[in-house]
Amino acid sequence: MDESSDSPSIERTLTASHLYYVQNRTMDAIARELGTSRSTVSRLLSHARATGIVDIRIRSPFEGPRLLEERLAARFGIVGHVVPVPDDAHEVERLERVAVAAAHLLHDLVHSNLTIGVAWGSTTAEVSRRLAPKQVHNTTFVQLNGSGNTHTTGLLYASEILSRFARAYGGSAQQFPVPAFFDDPLTKQAMWRERSTRRILSMQAAMDLVVFSTGSAGSRVPSHVYSGGYLEPSDLAALDAEGVVGDVATVFFRADGSSDGIALNERATGPHFDVLRRAARRVCVVSGVSKLVSLRGALAANLATDLVIDEATARALVD
Repeated sequence: MDESSDSPSIERTLTASHLYYVQNRTMDAIARELGTSRSTVSRLLSHARATGIVDIRIRSPFEGPRLLEERLAARFGIVGHVVPVPDDAHEVERLERVAVAAAHLLHDLVHSNLTIGVAWGSTTAEVSRRLAPKQVHNTTFVQLNGSGNTHTTGLLYASEILSRFARAYGGSAQQFPVPAFFDDPLTKQAMWRERSTRRILSMQAAMDLVVFSTGSAGSRVPSHVYSGGYLEPSDLAALDAEGVVGDVATVFFRADGSSDGIALNERATGPHFDVLRRAARRVCVVSGVSKLVSLRGALAANLATDLVIDEATARALVD
């Protein structure tokens, strides 16, 4: 029965992990103690790593990523999490590696009784696929901005991301069923007075943790807000004229981090940056130097406390 079980028990997985990683027992010795085979012990240890029961980390004061993290802290006052990625790696592979690192970080940061804001997008979608299960209690994941446009409601796309977060941690998901951008600022103002909308806005105002990336029209892995039919050519022209370099949760900003006076923000459904900055931990996940300009703007706006970033982009950021 043990050999054919598809889902190893938590007790046996914990026991095998403790014997192997803490007591330094060999797999053969563990197999004898558990009355099973060496292959089953190997499977238990693999299951422990895949589910986050065991989290292996390598930290050296001499390695490049660690030095870059120190420079990020000194320059921007943030906690850097630099991911080693070969400089010649494909952008998709770069994103995947950064997403895995972000998922490991979130495994440490997500606890019971939290309200966690999640922005939809290409990067957070990839992070959501890499989350390791961890059971917490009374934790709510709230969508930061609407996802509908003239082509789709966007609910399926955004809800899949939010649902993956909720399933990984045993929490609840609170969707925000409004468009990404209203056609008229007055329509947004009226909608924001509705009690159902105010309920979501009050959750956002009480967020403990926020997970987001920066959007950029020039990103090699296209930002969903720019590639998903959300912006008309006239919108793009207006953003360019206003000096916009990127967005967070469909709220746009300039290179100096300012967001005031940008017309499209009056119709955007993402939270005001003052709301984001209330959250104690704000995890920004970025991969690829093509997002460098938008990332600098987000840091200038003081939107992140933690930055998960690939090594090449981190070097470009601090140089």
